[in-house]
Amino acid sequence: MRPIKILFVASIFLLDSFSQRLSFAKDELSANDIISKSRFAFYYAGDDGKARVIMELINKDGQKRLRELTILRKDYEEGGNQKYFMYFHKPVDVKDTTFMVYKYPDKDDDRWLFLPAINLVKRIAANDKYSSFVGSDFTYEDVSGRKPEEDTHTLLRKEKLGEKNCFVIESIPKGSSEYTKRISWIYETNFLPLKEEFYDKQNELYRQFEAVEIKDIDGIMTITKRLMRNVKTGHRTEVTFQSVEYNVGIGDDIFSERYLRRPPLEWIR
Repeated sequence: MRPIKILFVASIFLLDSFSQRLSFAKDELSANDIISKSRFAFYYAGDDGKARVIMELINKDGQKRLRELTILRKDYEEGGNQKYFMYFHKPVDVKDTTFMVYKYPDKDDDRWLFLPAINLVKRIAANDKYSSFVGSDFTYEDVSGRKPEEDTHTLLRKEKLGEKNCFVIESIPKGSSEYTKRISWIYETNFLPLKEEFYDKQNELYRQFEAVEIKDIDGIMTITKRLMRNVKTGHRTEVTFQSVEYNVGIGDDIFSERYLRRPPLEWIR
């Protein structure tokens, strides 16, 4: 066999072997690994982030209520400490309301809500994290995320969702939760959650999340349109992220009670 032909055959063999190893490595991911990667992709994109958010609350008859807000986020370590600040622009009844989260890897998150109508900063207790976020179908926990170790995760199967290959993961709470089971469809390519189903104590589906649109923003795949539907009431919340920016240099001082009452104008305009 000629040297060139031998080299060609060897190259094909090595490429095929490398491809198989990559495939094997991906198959070897545990359910915990997949959930952790998904949480990181969804909640920890970039070192910090800023977005203008349009939230539509739609009842079963199609009547809509609008929420418009700015979200600021800063990460302090990969998958660990993180802070959020949210300011509501519209409508009038929630204008100037602010919400802040300190997120920790090893204890309950701290959450505060400033209500301008009564000039009150309210601490949101740990068991209130399952409450509706400003009347939407998202909970406070949905907004800032749930720790992977709070659930037991099982890889059920791999299947296509549309044209996308997904891991299908079942998550069962180890302690308190607003659901008794969550099923997640996680995109194999970038680990973003494309769909989630939440089941109640009767083991009935009652909430469903869907990633409606994904865009590449500065090299970061981002869910820019998302939907949460209450299957039992017919109510749904549609959220659109606009003017998304990453790595903009958000400072520490913004995440304080002072700015809950007097929001940083240079960041929320």
